[in-house]
Amino acid sequence: MKKLISWVEIPVSDMDRAVKFYSTVFDMQLEVFECETEKMACFPTGEGALFQASGYEPSPQGTIVSLEVKDMEKAFQQISLLGGKQIMPKTKIEVEGRGYFGLFIDSEGNKVGLYSDN
Repeated sequence: MKKLISWVEIPVSDMDRAVKFYSTVFDMQLEVFECETEKMACFPTGEGALFQASGYEPSPQGTIVSLEVKDMEKAFQQISLLGGKQIMPKTKIEVEGRGYFGLFIDSEGNKVGLYSDN
């Protein structure tokens, strides 16, 4: 089986702020595209993008997407500095061979997960 998640769109209300947030927290460059009234900032892995368009509203009640990080504590520090909020600390996944997860609210108001092996 190929990867299970093929594409994820995270809605944003302020593209510049969101690009700064995700670029800094996940140490990656996002490529921004504009098409009429829509904006998209694609993740370099090809698995998704930040998306700004009519009808796409950030929300902490939506689907949770977990993004992998090497150092979860460092990521939580950056999240707080960039206007996000940790809502669940680094927590051990109680399944053999699994790592850790945590949850945060991003700069746009979305609930997003973090995952790390250690």
